[in-house]
Amino acid sequence: MYDIFRSCFLVDYRVNSENMPVFDAKGDCYGLVELILEFGGCSFDNALYRVMTPSLINEWNKKIEYAFPDFYGRVQCFGFDWLGRIFAVDSGRLEEGYSGVVMFEPGTGQALEIPCNIVTFHNNELVEYSEEALAVSFRFQWLIRGAAPSYEECVGYRIPLFLGGKDVMDNLEISNLDVYWTLMAQLIRKARGLPIGTVFGKITSVDGTLPE
Repeated sequence: MYDIFRSCFLVDYRVNSENMPVFDAKGDCYGLVELILEFGGCSFDNALYRVMTPSLINEWNKKIEYAFPDFYGRVQCFGFDWLGRIFAVDSGRLEEGYSGVVMFEPGTGQALEIPCNIVTFHNNELVEYSEEALAVSFRFQWLIRGAAPSYEECVGYRIPLFLGGKDVMDNLEISNLDVYWTLMAQLIRKARGLPIGTVFGKITSVDGTLPE
């Protein structure tokens, strides 16, 4: 099912899979179970792209639904890239008869539909359009100046773009992926629908948990 992806993306690291829980997919699981069983916990091409472990999926579903409530009950997350962008299948949209892929961007606060299902995303989109899907050239600029993130990390924006931050190297830093998204999720919700330049009140960071 993922032969093309497998031949083009090299695994450089895999988190300890001992006692890894069995993934219980919900709804349309075309290609999702196969992806997680074969590649769950894998990092590809020096953390350019990573596939989630089964134990992370429900946790990330909740984070994404919190930041993007329009997708509540529709998403199953499966991967993330070096910029901390989360990839998920969306049961609310079909591509070639199966759930379409959506990319959730913490830096812009946007959800972008990708015209693929999970299989064509890996075999076609990531292979033929890696620049668009994974910002390869921007990453190359980062690697000249900084290290690649670990499996649990991303290269995040110090000031997110949706709050006026600039899309430049000096506005990037290595962050823990979970902590970065916990903060960004709060900011995305707080910024939604507000005019550019709105001054925010204090945002309280929490350790891996989302506010009620």
